[in-house]
Order: sequence, then C-alpha cells, then structure tokens
Amino acid sequence: MYFGLYEPPPVVEEHGDELFVPAYPRPLTKPAGLLQLMLGARYNLLGSWLEDHYRSGVDSFPILGRQIVLVNAPEHVKHVMVTRNDIYERKSPQMRRALEVLIGDGLFISDGATWAKRRPLVADIVHKKRLPEFAPTMEEVTRAVADRWAELPAGSEFDVTVEMAQLTAEIIARTVFGSRLGQAAARRVIDGFTTYQASVDSFNLGYFLGADDGWPLFQGPRKRRAVAEVHAVVEGVIEAHLAGAGDAGSMVQLLIERNRRNPDLGLDVTALRNEAATIFMAGHETTATTLTWAWYLLANAPWVEEAIHTEIDTVCGLRDATFADLPRLDLCRAVIQETLRLYPPVPLQPRQAGAADRIADVQVEKGALVMVVPWLLHRSPDLWERPHHFLPERFTDGTRIDPFAYIPFSVGPRICPGLNFGLSEAILCLAMLAQRFRVIPRPGRKVEPVCRLTLRPLGGLPATIEPRARKAAA
Repeated sequence: MYFGLYEPPPVVEEHGDELFVPAYPRPLTKPAGLLQLMLGARYNLLGSWLEDHYRSGVDSFPILGRQIVLVNAPEHVKHVMVTRNDIYERKSPQMRRALEVLIGDGLFISDGATWAKRRPLVADIVHKKRLPEFAPTMEEVTRAVADRWAELPAGSEFDVTVEMAQLTAEIIARTVFGSRLGQAAARRVIDGFTTYQASVDSFNLGYFLGADDGWPLFQGPRKRRAVAEVHAVVEGVIEAHLAGAGDAGSMVQLLIERNRRNPDLGLDVTALRNEAATIFMAGHETTATTLTWAWYLLANAPWVEEAIHTEIDTVCGLRDATFADLPRLDLCRAVIQETLRLYPPVPLQPRQAGAADRIADVQVEKGALVMVVPWLLHRSPDLWERPHHFLPERFTDGTRIDPFAYIPFSVGPRICPGLNFGLSEAILCLAMLAQRFRVIPRPGRKVEPVCRLTLRPLGGLPATIEPRARKAAA
C-alpha cells in the first residue's frame, strides 16, 4: 500500500450466537507518525485513531505545530456545536477545500452571513411538513427498483452501493430537480460525485504548514471532468427552471420562487446551483450509504432480519409498505438508527476555532482544528453498552440516548436540515425492499469501512437477492 510506506490496520469482524460485531478498523495502540497520518488520511480517515481516542473526553495533540483538539464527550460536543457555535461554526479547512470546487458556497460548507441568510430558506424547503408531498415519489421510485430486481435472473450479482445510489439519486433528482431530469442525467451526477470523492485530498498539508484556510486542491483532469459533469447537469436544470420549463413543486422551483419574492437573498444561477448540488449530495449519497450498511448488517444478523420481516408483514400484510406505515415500523426505524450509529455517513465533523477558547482543561488556540468525530463518539465504551455490536434494540428498549452522544446528522444550529427527509426515506426504502427480498452479500467478501468524504465499504458491496413471499397479517 503506497509503495510499502503505509499499511492500513486490520479490520475486526466477529460473529456468534445472535451476536454480530460488524467491520471496523482495529484501533492503533501507539500514535502514527506524520507520514503514516498523511498517507492514512488519503486512504481512510478512520484508520489512525488510537484506542484511547474512543473513550469519552477531550484530548489535544500537535501535527506540525498545528493544534488538534479531539472532543469526544457529550457535554463538550454541546459546547462546540451549540453553546459556542459562534466560535466553531466554520467547517475545517480540509472539508471546505475538499468540497468548494464541487458545491461552491453551498450551505454545507458556508458560514457567516451567507449561511445565516440561506439556512432558513433551505430548511423550510426540506422541512418535515413537506414529507407528505415527497412521499409518493419515494414510494414510486422504490417500487420501480423492486420490480426491476424481481426481473433479474436468479443469482444475478450487483453492487449494493451502486443500486442504493441509483435509488436515492432518482428520489432526490425528482424531488430536488423535478421529474424531467431523466436517468441518464442522474447517473452523470452520481458518477461525478463518486469520481470526485475518490480523488479528493482529505489531509491538506498547507493547513498544517500554517495556512489557516489550507491550500486549494490540485485540479487534475479527472477531477475537473467530474466537477464539470455535475455542474453541467445541475446548471442545465436550473436554467430550464428560470426559463419557465421547471416542474412545479420541486425543491429547485421552490428555491427560485422564494428568490424571486425576496431578491435580497441574492441567489444567482451559481448560488442556486451550489445549493441544489449541496441538497443533491446530502440527499442521495448519505442515504445511499446508510442503506448499503443496513443491508450488510441485516445479512449478518438473521435474527434481526427475521424480526423486521415479521414486523413488515404484521403492519402491511400483502400490500406494499407505504409512507403512512412508518409510525408503526418501529424495528425498521431502529435498524436505520443503529446503522447510523455504527456507520454515520459523515463520520467526522471537524470545525476550525475562530477564537481562543477553553474546552475542559484544554486551552484551544485560534485556528485550531477541533474534531467532533461521530465515528468515535458513537463507539465510546463510556457512552454505549457493547459499542461495536449491532444492537438495534437499544433504540426500542426505552433507554434514554443523550442527544449529544448520538449525532449522525450533526447537532445544534448546523444540524442537517434534511434530517427528517433522509431518515424517513431510508426507513421507507428499507421496508419496501425488505418486504420483497433478502439481500445476500457475496460469501467470503471482506468488508472494510473507508471514509474520504463519506463512509462507504471499500470496493462496494457485491450481493445477490433472494425473493421472499409476503405474508398476510395475522
């Protein structure tokens, strides 16, 4: 790996009698050197954490003289994300530089006046009150995928990661861009995001050498082509909307209408593209990875899989699961919640300190990299019983979960505005597909969680499907 200069840590996975510890990189027992940190960040942002980092607390260490502060305790997560959000609202230079070419000043990485002006607009458009408007699209697209799976020859293998990305991209394409996008254009956006993520630099040496904003990323031909593909599709749809050819009710149309009513928002075509691209990225990639990991978890915990089949059959009987069933699909919801705990789609939420501060007994320097890491927080043995085990019942047994110990959608003012959209979409897609199929990963395939921007299984998740008969409710 990297000419023998870096070897990733081994992956842990354990099976037992109604016991499953899903794949995770074994924590290091001693700190990695600078070269290992740099190369490790390019391979997998999850592979360089020490065993002690998983414990609840606050830690500080330098990299090339730059202060890194790890915040892994709920009360201190609250301090960073809520109490002193005024200091820590800015995303890290690494994240800003990694995404700015793709989404510009989109809501995910913007801050200050730009963020404050646009956040209420986007939050209103993806608010939970609009879910009933979007639900028929979710149902229609998921049903089409199920029907296509039903036509596959027995034993046909596909990559679950790709299948889930196509599913969620089509859903978000129709709700964000309107039904006129088409499958080919949606696939161009999917492929563009995938290519871009594979080539991005998540370390940014410039920041550690003293550049507070980091260095702009090198734009090679492959990366430029990926960005151009995404921008061409999104800009084309926005131009069509501005020319009056947009689909009524789509999120882009709502953005345009609000901008017309309130010109002070200043959303020109570029700004509209940035926000549309941001909603698309957050709306398809994160839900797709969550569903991919959910299928992996269920396939390796057949007692849970059987239980959700029973729940779906009891609630839905012989008819298709629908959005209206979600309040009664408690175990399906718990499976998605536990999937988000074990495999948060964005497992690092780094911030940059805008001023000096104190967190616990750590004096934080202005410009320091403050790391809130859901991957560590969600697996802390001080906060969770059997933290590496797949236990969806922890979300149904009545145990109170600290809202600052479980943050798959972030927390505080910068919590994901599409939280309810994404969570409902994931539960509905899981229920509709699990009602008709079992997903069976390729036997013997080693699964390795890898994060560059989002958390995916390395090389995808090859699998086959097995149809299952629906059962009438008893």
